[in-house]
Amino acid sequence: MTGNSKIVSVENLSISFKNDESENVVVHGVNFDLYKGETLGVVGESGSGKSVTSMSFLKLLPSSASYPTGNIWFYDKTEKIDLLSLEEKDIRRIRGKRIAMIFQNPMNSLNPTHRCGAQVEEAILLHHSISKTEAKARVIELFGKVKLRDPERIYDSYPHQLSGGQIQRIMIAMAVSCNPDVLIADEPTTALDVTVQKSILTLLDEIKKAFNTTVIFISHDLGVIHQIADRVIVMKKGEIVESGNTKTIFSSAKHAYTKGLINCRPPLNTRIDRLPTVEDYYQDEVPKLKEISRQSFNQRIEDLKQAKELLKVEHLKKYYVKSRSFLGKPIEWTKAVDDVSFVMNEGETLGLVGESGSGKSTLGKTILRLIDSTDGQVHFKGMSVFELPKKELKTLRRDFQIVFQNPYGSLNPRMKIGKAIMEPMTVHNLHGSKNDRKNRSVELLEMVGLEADHWNRYPHQFSGGQRQRICIARTLSLNPKFIVCDESVSALDVSIQAQILNLLKDLKQQFNLSYLFISHDLSVIKHISDNVIVMQHGKIVERNNAENLFSNPQEEYTQRLLEAIPRV
Repeated sequence: MTGNSKIVSVENLSISFKNDESENVVVHGVNFDLYKGETLGVVGESGSGKSVTSMSFLKLLPSSASYPTGNIWFYDKTEKIDLLSLEEKDIRRIRGKRIAMIFQNPMNSLNPTHRCGAQVEEAILLHHSISKTEAKARVIELFGKVKLRDPERIYDSYPHQLSGGQIQRIMIAMAVSCNPDVLIADEPTTALDVTVQKSILTLLDEIKKAFNTTVIFISHDLGVIHQIADRVIVMKKGEIVESGNTKTIFSSAKHAYTKGLINCRPPLNTRIDRLPTVEDYYQDEVPKLKEISRQSFNQRIEDLKQAKELLKVEHLKKYYVKSRSFLGKPIEWTKAVDDVSFVMNEGETLGLVGESGSGKSTLGKTILRLIDSTDGQVHFKGMSVFELPKKELKTLRRDFQIVFQNPYGSLNPRMKIGKAIMEPMTVHNLHGSKNDRKNRSVELLEMVGLEADHWNRYPHQFSGGQRQRICIARTLSLNPKFIVCDESVSALDVSIQAQILNLLKDLKQQFNLSYLFISHDLSVIKHISDNVIVMQHGKIVERNNAENLFSNPQEEYTQRLLEAIPRV
């Protein structure tokens, strides 16, 4: 803690939402203080109450929200203001000027029809009596301070013309444009690559020191919290279960939930067979982790070399037209996948890692023929995938499957999940009768840790982790041999992520599956992969087995990725 003057006090705060005739209390009697110049880390899983608590500071919750008990006191010099009692016109004077917020999804935080500079300019003009010319100069200056290259170009750009990291920097510039006393950062790096994440964390720390700003940093990533926070609050189901300074929390956590969150992240310094889950730490004994020795791992790699070849990718290219001549002839190309070649054997998990835009997802979709290639060949069990006619390709798709990143967008909201699992079996005429397919879909639900009576429920009745399990069950319904996991655990809380990674490992052993596992999370890649490919600008820059690549990376780009991982 860098200062001891209190700037905010949250006292006995409860928050509820009205749902039809019932009241759902989501935050229960929360108490904490915030001090000038500190960074307070707020950690917990989805639904723990982190975001709704912080959004209450600015009264940003919908009209269905109410506050049965409590106050949020803001200390303004000699005045003590209860933020919850302010009228809309009064809270507007505080929003952005005294307390500002950076939201999780930068792509949804800016108006796509307005230029970026004009949107930040608007925030400045709202709170300052200055001319538009002065406001524009201030915006360009801020863009420079948040280390955006070519601030003048960024000022005139629309959001779709920029990367996620650039837009998040714009949101930070907007948030600090009025030098707020308190800056709330709500999962500001969750969707970003490790290298971009590191630069954003460094930037926030610099802003905090330069302006003595108080920061509330909300995250479910313990590595990030460990790196940036002075103090930590751990929330579960709307309650604070543990709090203290960062060093104490991470070295000697008391609550089982905190211990679980800290330990269910895949470790970088060792290789373990299964990840512990939060529930494991509620048992009487601390879970015993089974380490995989370097010798055992090396033997696994040697065994894989003797296995049958499953997938062979040769000189694969996928180019998109970037610009055309006056007559419509392509003159410039974006090389999303640029001359990629590799081989996978049966039973192998090949990790594919790189920053956003490196070509990982495009490569996976091109291999599966979900998008057409520009050039090159893909052979699966000796068959040329790109040359197969439609009928034979349909048969091949039983062996070729994919689990996408977003479980919310992967299921039809109008279709019961049981029918969603049955649908591929019906299309491919598997398991005989409709009743047999239903029985098989129930088996698959139970196999992925769900229950038989879930069959008749709709996707909106499940959490994100449960939906991803449903997607995995649907994928398994065709008995595939090869599955592309495209950032399939990236959007999940660390505890749910651990459960899904354990599930994928179990299924791999049970069905002798092979995975092409795509992720920007290197700790996950190390945990689940046998071999790893590193991609940059559509090309493979390094390939090695997981242990060698992480212990002795050869390329500067790989070294940079590894150095950027937040460590606990």
